[in-house]
Amino acid sequence: MPPATDDHQRLYHLCPRRAWEAAQASGAYRANGPDPFIHLSTRDQVIESAALHLAGVADLLLLTIDADALGPALRWEASRGGALFPHLYSDLPLGAVLATDPLPLGPDGRHVFPGGFGGAAAP
Repeated sequence: MPPATDDHQRLYHLCPRRAWEAAQASGAYRANGPDPFIHLSTRDQVIESAALHLAGVADLLLLTIDADALGPALRWEASRGGALFPHLYSDLPLGAVLATDPLPLGPDGRHVFPGGFGGAAAP
């Protein structure tokens, strides 16, 4: 069961720009790496996830995803500190992506999130 939030229908994925461009060319965004799923985050989790797992990584995009479009392949599983995180056990349908925003690195090496996000956000 997903955590209750005001933004429960939106999930987020941190994506290298080249991977997103490849997905658009091929028509599918697939999990890459050792896990058999695509890591997603809620609004409350995504900034910390970027800091913990992708600190200093340049040329990332923040994908905003319609959770309702993911169907039963979306699973909520315990992760960091027992918190429930969304994982997608299928390709990400490109039509489920509502927005792509660049995540530039600020002078402190942390990602600058678009306005509306807590933490390091664009003015």
